[in-house]
Amino acid sequence: MYAPKYVISGKILKSIGAVEASKEVIENAPLVPSFEKQFQSDAIVRTIYHGTHIEGNDLTLVQTKKVLEGQEVYAHARDIQEVINYRNVVTLLDDMGVKRGGYDVEMLKEIHKETVFKIIPDEKAGVFRTTEVVVKEEETGQIIFQPPPFVEVPYLIDDFFAWLNSPEAMEVHPILRAGIAHYTLVAIHPFVEGNGRTARAFTTLLLIREGYDIKRFFSMEESFDENPAAYYEAFARVDRQSKNIALRDLTPWLEYFTEVVAVELSKVKEKVRKLSIDTRLKVKFGQQIALTERQMRLIEYISDQGSANMQELTKVLPMVSEDTILRDLKDALDKGIIKKEGSTKASKYVIANK
Repeated sequence: MYAPKYVISGKILKSIGAVEASKEVIENAPLVPSFEKQFQSDAIVRTIYHGTHIEGNDLTLVQTKKVLEGQEVYAHARDIQEVINYRNVVTLLDDMGVKRGGYDVEMLKEIHKETVFKIIPDEKAGVFRTTEVVVKEEETGQIIFQPPPFVEVPYLIDDFFAWLNSPEAMEVHPILRAGIAHYTLVAIHPFVEGNGRTARAFTTLLLIREGYDIKRFFSMEESFDENPAAYYEAFARVDRQSKNIALRDLTPWLEYFTEVVAVELSKVKEKVRKLSIDTRLKVKFGQQIALTERQMRLIEYISDQGSANMQELTKVLPMVSEDTILRDLKDALDKGIIKKEGSTKASKYVIANK
């Protein structure tokens, strides 16, 4: 059975620690933005844009948004279709994410079918390749990656899934499991086309099913696409070791992969950290409370200063009427997030920690 080789280096440990710290803050923050759905929507758009852009898609982020909103865009039909397909893949991952049980080859094939719909002939979609493939440097034509012969693909994939579903693999941290899956599927290159997108989507499926989708606020694809040289070099450092995938040490790739996840989640953590205030609030409410953007700014100020009067709060939102600020404060009072001390004009608002 396939048994990936790697060492839990100090760098990997540090990144996993950062991931866990971010996850803790994000999932236990008592207050979250009411535009949480907007965070998720933005992350999905970025995932689709960067996930296709890294593969050579020429659509801009604005054009990608328009395609996803059903607006007309003048561009290559293939580029438009790739974006539509990746949106359908995201929906498919949501459906697969709630299923119980292990992982199987059919999941991988289903993801691939959606990824390459109308891009390659139907008879090749969701079907392992029956030809040899090589990846060449675009400018020089030099071969930079040569996957295993096609006859080995079914056996390599079966071995990989046997490991992924094994008790040994279940003991491995989900972020490492996702990173191993990402590398292994790219290295095997089981399909004639769409391998990168399929591997990244399957990686996301692992994170969703194992509790590390972190509210779907982040996009790994964005990091990969922002520095594709680092992404491909991380693969190459492992690929160069041996022609036999099973003999390669995945440590360099996992150091890169875990760092990407850690950096992305740290960005999300910072978005909600200011609203954390006191985790006892979550216990008090029994759930996370959604705030409007105005309320977020008011409560951040009250939390930072310890207390605030009406005169100070009007300066926090200078373009907003006093009546609107009072309504926002009343809502926060009603929810038990803040409390009012004093009853005259000298009264102050404080965080209701108890």
